Amino acid sequence: MRFACKMSACTSSNLVVQHCKAREELARTHRQPKKIAQASTRASTFRGVTSWFQPESALRRTSLRLRLSPKRAMAPVAGEVSQVPDDVRKKFTRLQNGSDVRGVALDGVEGEPVTLSCQEAYFIAAGFAEWLKGAVSHSDRLTVSVGQDSRLSGDALVEAILSGLASQGVAADGIGLATTPACFMSTIAPDHEYDGSIMVTASHLPWNRNGMKFFSAKGGLKKADIAVLLSNAMNNAASVGTPPSPDAAAAELIGSVDFMPCYCAHLIDLIRKGVNHPETYDKPLTGLKVIVDAGNGSGGFMASQVLAPLGADTTGSQFLDPDGNFPNHVPNPEDKQAMEMTTAAVLENKADLGIVFDTDVDRSGVVDSSGLEINKNRLIALLSAIVLKEYPGSTIVTDSVTNDGVSEFITAKGGEHYRYRRGYANVISKGKELNTQGTVSPLMIETSGHGAMKDNYFLDDGAYLAVQILIELVRQRLAGSGSLSDLLDGYKEAKEAREFRLKVTVEDFKPAGELVVEGFRELAVSGRHPWEMAAVNHEGYRVSIDEGEGRRGWILFRQ
Repeated sequence: MRFACKMSACTSSNLVVQHCKAREELARTHRQPKKIAQASTRASTFRGVTSWFQPESALRRTSLRLRLSPKRAMAPVAGEVSQVPDDVRKKFTRLQNGSDVRGVALDGVEGEPVTLSCQEAYFIAAGFAEWLKGAVSHSDRLTVSVGQDSRLSGDALVEAILSGLASQGVAADGIGLATTPACFMSTIAPDHEYDGSIMVTASHLPWNRNGMKFFSAKGGLKKADIAVLLSNAMNNAASVGTPPSPDAAAAELIGSVDFMPCYCAHLIDLIRKGVNHPETYDKPLTGLKVIVDAGNGSGGFMASQVLAPLGADTTGSQFLDPDGNFPNHVPNPEDKQAMEMTTAAVLENKADLGIVFDTDVDRSGVVDSSGLEINKNRLIALLSAIVLKEYPGSTIVTDSVTNDGVSEFITAKGGEHYRYRRGYANVISKGKELNTQGTVSPLMIETSGHGAMKDNYFLDDGAYLAVQILIELVRQRLAGSGSLSDLLDGYKEAKEAREFRLKVTVEDFKPAGELVVEGFRELAVSGRHPWEMAAVNHEGYRVSIDEGEGRRGWILFRQ
């Protein structure tokens, strides 16, 4: 059984409980061009950079037509204002969701008023520009790319974001339908190298939601960074009031670039080099049938722009067209229906592999040729088996809710399991920290499917994870050594796992939750039950339970 107390910034929250029984189955003039020598130096540090394909269209900056006001736009005033009204402060602080921003962007759901309008988006973008000015080391004009997923509110929010960036003198390019990982890659890709990037997405949340994820060339912004840029936003909003329309000078800073072909070329190169096919190097996926289920999000490119050019047969792929209504299933590799529909497509088309993406493609899950769903804990086990071949004895970092079978599997493969806290940003940060300290940690992954690798800039990229699995699948075929599921031999899946959320209704909910968690600890060590407390607990308390007849389960109670 797993308990968890999941708190949020509101006057009530939930205690979350999961039961886990014994296991049964195992820019132009506005920015100075990069010098060739500088670009070459940067390129040498970029994995697979020599294959980045730069079509002319991807390098051409074109203007977006915007309505111009005869009145010159005023940039929001930077710095702390004497007093930010409470309503303005609350408007922006409630939009923070850990290391990103999320809110309701469209009317249409009863009881869910719009909290992330174009006005908020404008000031948040301007706040990010202020943050970025303090984060970069050069004095050239700043450049920022802005991507979006298929959400219905995306176009309007992107226009507001571009205007907010331009109001601060930033050269801002819309890159259209994109993925969260591609936005980060735009900050380090040769001939692009934006100073920052914003992805407009709310991951797998319903159609009326949207949000923003932020990057610099050093990676995703952290929780504290988001707090700073939101503080900038609320100060600017209090100073300026209503966002002005962009004047001609600001509009000149706004452009459009097609970056996705560049990102796709990067994935193609990774697969070619990773497989290193002795006969069909350029088309190493020839003879392979792969199903892609994009859930009508941003991931449809994978079938037509990555897999097909490499020789794969993608017949049977589904829901590739972007549609912000998400009419077929929730685009989420944790979603039961999403996995079942992909499994059905794999079996019907006799495919070798199925790939499921979430909306913005920073998460993925797969289905093997037998119909075995590989997501959550099983995905962690599979990727661990793959990376431990290259990094024997290394440390795999996961969140706190992974099952005991994952730990046993990693240990049996010769690795170390570091079970940390819930939240992909926490998991990735811990992996970075361990590597900095000299502990090799090639994989850090949450049960949600957010997985990052040391060899990929510690970036959670669902397409990159799928690429690693595809490479391993082809290598196995070349070696005549079986299927993906064979890599999972010895892994024990929980027979049953459940999560329960218990509402905490008191206004000061955090101390109340801490009191309950402490009560659980006292019960766990009281000796009243045959429970064994985990030696290390980074989040809440975890105990193992002897259920008799050789069966063991576990409980995690966390805040």
